[in-house]
Amino acid sequence: MDTTLIVPGLNGSGPDHWQSWFERNISGCVRVVQSDWSQANLPQWSAKLRRELNRVPGRVWIVAHSFGCLAAVQTAFEYGERISGMMLVAPADPARFGLEDILAARTLDVPSVIVASTNDRWMSFERAAAWADIWGSELLNLGAAGHVNVEAGYGAWPRGLDIYRSLRNDAAPTYAPRTSEDVFELGEF
Repeated sequence: MDTTLIVPGLNGSGPDHWQSWFERNISGCVRVVQSDWSQANLPQWSAKLRRELNRVPGRVWIVAHSFGCLAAVQTAFEYGERISGMMLVAPADPARFGLEDILAARTLDVPSVIVASTNDRWMSFERAAAWADIWGSELLNLGAAGHVNVEAGYGAWPRGLDIYRSLRNDAAPTYAPRTSEDVFELGEF
C-alpha cells in the first residue's frame, strides 16, 4: 500500500487548509506532526519525517508546504530511496532560516515538483526557480497565489490534487525494500 505523508509548514495546517483537505481526499495519508509547530528547527522536523518514513510500508509520497518543504528536501537527501516523489508547495526560502548551504547540497534523487507563486512573501518566484534548478525539480507557476494557504484562498484545492496525481502517474516506482521481510510483506515474491 502506498502512503502519502503530509508535511505542513510553520504553525501546522488547520482544518481548512488544502493539506487537511488532501488528507480527507487521498487514502493512505499520514500527517507528520511536529513537537513544536512554531520553531523552524530543520534537524527536529527532518527527524520526525524520517520516523514516519521508517514506520510506513510501501511506496511513500510526500506533499509538503512552506518550511515543511525544507524538511522534506533535507530528508530526501538522506532517505531518497524510500521516497517515490515529492510535491513541494510554496516552499519557504532557505535563506530566511540560514539553510542555503545545507539545502544546496545536491540534486534530489526523487521526482519532485515545486509549486510556486509569483507573489509569495516566503519566497520569490525567481528564488523558487533557482531552487528548482538546484534540486532538479519541475517548476509549476501558479501565478499570483500568495503563500498557497487558507489566507490566499487555498482550502479545497482540486487543481492541487490533479498536480499530485500527475506527479504520481509520471514518477517511476522507486521503492526498494530493505529486507526480505519487507519484500514478503509487500507480496513481491
